[in-house]
Formats: sequence, C-alpha cells, structure tokens
Amino acid sequence: MTLVAGAALGITAAGLVAAAATLVATRRLVLSVQVLLDFLLAAGLLRLTGSPGWAALGAAAAVVALRRLLGLGLRAGGVPAADGS
Repeated sequence: MTLVAGAALGITAAGLVAAAATLVATRRLVLSVQVLLDFLLAAGLLRLTGSPGWAALGAAAAVVALRRLLGLGLRAGGVPAADGS
C-alpha cells in the first residue's frame, strides 16, 4: 500500500467516525451523510493524485454526483443546506 492509498484509507475511516459522531450528536441522518460524502470526496481526490486512472476518476466523479444530487434533493424538499445556502 502506498502512502497516498494509506492516507486515503485514513480519511475514509475518519469520515465514517465523523459521520457517526454527527449522527449521535445531532440525530440528523442527512447531515451525517453529507459529512461522510465530504470525507469520501476528499479521499477520492487524494487517490487521484496517487494513481490517476479511470477507476479513481470514476469513483471521485460518482461521489461528486451523489453529493450534488443529495444537495439538490434537500433544497427541493425544503431542508436548508448544511453550508447555510
């Protein structure tokens, strides 16, 4: 395992812990999913620096698309975004 892959794995693990802590603290599932997706995006972008292949690019693009769809769905449903917009 390379340093970049290890760091990406650590960010993913930290995202799981942060999402769980957010869920316990706020009891808001949507907010905890947003936190998890932010960490997964960071890990995916970090993986792109290590091995810029189609699989890594596809994974990062999928996380970005999921984040956007979730944000649009929340705004359409009347739930304010976590970033205040």
